[in-house]
Amino acid sequence: MSDLYKALDFYNVDELYTDEERMIRDTVRQWVSDRFMPVIEEHNRAATFPTDLIPELGEMGVYGASLTGYGCAGLSGVASGLICQELERGDSGLRSFVSVQGSLCMYPIWAYASEELKQKYLPKMATGELIGCFGLTEADFGSNPGGMLTKAVADGDGYVLNGRKMWITNGTVSDVAIVWAKLDGEVRGFVVPCDLPGFSAPEQKHKFSLRASVTSELVLEDVRVPASAIFPEIKGLRGPLQCLTQARYGIAWGATGASQAAFDEACRYSKIRVQFDKPIARFQLVQNKLVWMANEITKAQLMCWKLGKMKDEGTMTHSQVSMAKRNNVHMALECARTVRDMLGANGISLEFHMMRHMCNLESVITYEGTHDIHGLIIGRQLTGEDAIL
Repeated sequence: MSDLYKALDFYNVDELYTDEERMIRDTVRQWVSDRFMPVIEEHNRAATFPTDLIPELGEMGVYGASLTGYGCAGLSGVASGLICQELERGDSGLRSFVSVQGSLCMYPIWAYASEELKQKYLPKMATGELIGCFGLTEADFGSNPGGMLTKAVADGDGYVLNGRKMWITNGTVSDVAIVWAKLDGEVRGFVVPCDLPGFSAPEQKHKFSLRASVTSELVLEDVRVPASAIFPEIKGLRGPLQCLTQARYGIAWGATGASQAAFDEACRYSKIRVQFDKPIARFQLVQNKLVWMANEITKAQLMCWKLGKMKDEGTMTHSQVSMAKRNNVHMALECARTVRDMLGANGISLEFHMMRHMCNLESVITYEGTHDIHGLIIGRQLTGEDAIL
């Protein structure tokens, strides 16, 4: 279907945003419609990312949008969330690209690195001239990142890194990687240029999901970095988990955008698809499905707005982010599955977007904390009892 997108706002959530936040959202929304939607199906089929659009995203200030200084936009948490919402309305891979760049690579440099590294990387990452990735997950250590096998060894005036990371968004096209490794048994973070000897990032292909996103393995074979590459103060899993909190925040908003895309496609289709001599929008079963989606999307919108306000106030907790990520991604996936069903046989056609969103969300519900793991994080907060360890 042509991109005549109309966002659902049943509770007039728009009035909760500032004029600037609405302007930023509308700018990104229009860019997605004009520049991204015409090419996404082509890239989804080819399993490629539209790299020619990277500078345009930089011009809009979406990379590290809520960071301050170093050429970053310094936007509110709500504004950065709305950006993610509009990007994922286009495709989860698009939002993933921007989230990894800003939340998982720029953020740790901004928060943990030396001033020298901040000046070296952040301005060019804000424009998209340099691309980053985040190396935490390993083949056998996803939900248990503390079990990682990647190691760093102090050697002279630097460190030598060895190990492998898996499922790394942007890895193959990156200029710099944030790599987490064990140094004397303790998890530490390193800023690793991707052109160093011994570093390689082969692309992981043959995916059903996130096809318009570059997914890679990171291979580190005696990669030598200078002493300045290490984050000097942050130790243990606190560093990578703080990064993941930033990214999960964006996912909660992004999933709301994907659910909005689902509702919009279903609603428009229901008005033009005729069965038994009337549009299917007049059938009770169809209306009930649309109502369920509108209900869930509205709850997600309000949850995101409140989470954004808490982020701006500095009161947001990681367990609150877990609840939003868990709820909104699950809801978005159910919306996509429901709409795929409503479209009937057309639901598997490339003319429609829902099969692509549905497949993408199968990854989003898994990465950066699975649905069940986030349930355990919330359960620990509610009961005081740790069911993970």
